[in-house]
Amino acid sequence: MKLQRNGRTKALAIGALAVVSSLTLAACGSDNNTTSSPSASAGGTTAAAVSADCKGASGQLLGAGSTAQANAMTQWVKDFQAKCSGVQINYQATGSGAGITSFQSGKVAFAGSDAAMKPADVQKTMGTACTGGGKGIDIPMIGGPIAIGYNLPGVSNLVLDAPTLAQIFTGKITNWNDAAIKKLNPSATLPNLPIQTFHRSDGSGTTANFTAYLAAAAPTDYTFAPNKLWAAKGGQAAAGSSGLAAQVKQVQGSISYFEMSYATSGSISTAQIATGATAPVAVTADAASKAVGDAKVTGTAPDLTLDLKPAYTTKTDGAYPIVLVTYEIACDKGNKADTLPTLKAFLNYISSSAGQQSVASLGYFPLPASLATQVQTTINGLS
Repeated sequence: MKLQRNGRTKALAIGALAVVSSLTLAACGSDNNTTSSPSASAGGTTAAAVSADCKGASGQLLGAGSTAQANAMTQWVKDFQAKCSGVQINYQATGSGAGITSFQSGKVAFAGSDAAMKPADVQKTMGTACTGGGKGIDIPMIGGPIAIGYNLPGVSNLVLDAPTLAQIFTGKITNWNDAAIKKLNPSATLPNLPIQTFHRSDGSGTTANFTAYLAAAAPTDYTFAPNKLWAAKGGQAAAGSSGLAAQVKQVQGSISYFEMSYATSGSISTAQIATGATAPVAVTADAASKAVGDAKVTGTAPDLTLDLKPAYTTKTDGAYPIVLVTYEIACDKGNKADTLPTLKAFLNYISSSAGQQSVASLGYFPLPASLATQVQTTINGLS
């Protein structure tokens, strides 16, 4: 089935509060951030504006995983805790791979991941995290663009495309004045400067989505299978999205990939992407939302795994192709009885219209309406 684009998606607004919150996250050497109290807020929505039904929520709820959703999670936690007295949500942004591992071992009630679980991942949730015949399922929660950040003094409005990016990140293009880059940027003065690529050192859903984009849009130049772990040789590594952003900020000639909020908070230049549309596309939440509108649900309910290949290969004018949809992973049944009410209440809030719109100013875009309805049905059915 095709998902219709949510026409009411808010345009990206980069306000002072959003910048401050993102800086708080991006300034860390890693993404092991805890969002467990209102003081860790990303700012924005007030308690009075939060539409959350606490539904018996109480005590502490533990989650871990995706760094891409860390800024959103900070906001959601602040809002939900302000509404639901006595509840503490503790989310550790350890990376998608580490989050899934923590969930599989039963250490957390839910995991955040920017890539859906593979069958082997699901198998490891059965009988440990999920009892009584239950298993882990993928619940899409929020979308966002992956920015290509670069540090190239004197060069603004850099344009790249999928084949060129693939050759840069696999070490086939090694200098900024390479003919392929010049062809895409005929009016730019490109320096004779070595390219320094940075990729994630940890298992990352952002890496999985970026490599899936390269494999789909430039299959001749990127021949590795998409994966949470970086497969190509060469380049340098850093932990977490904040680690990558920090390296690009500091190192001239560098280039990397991370969620747009880290580029915004660090004032890092981002590349426009040539897709075959009439003009290259800059990274914005609206442009990414336009690409994700054609994503397909390929999971079997209650699992809602998405196929984003149509987004990666889009040639639609104004559609930005390097995107991710970040999931929450929970047990379809066999959740722990003491945390289930809090889990369902929290997931219901963050997937609601109020929860989705509360993070729009941080560079995320809401789920399409048809998918949001399926998500809420899945959450209400957790047991």
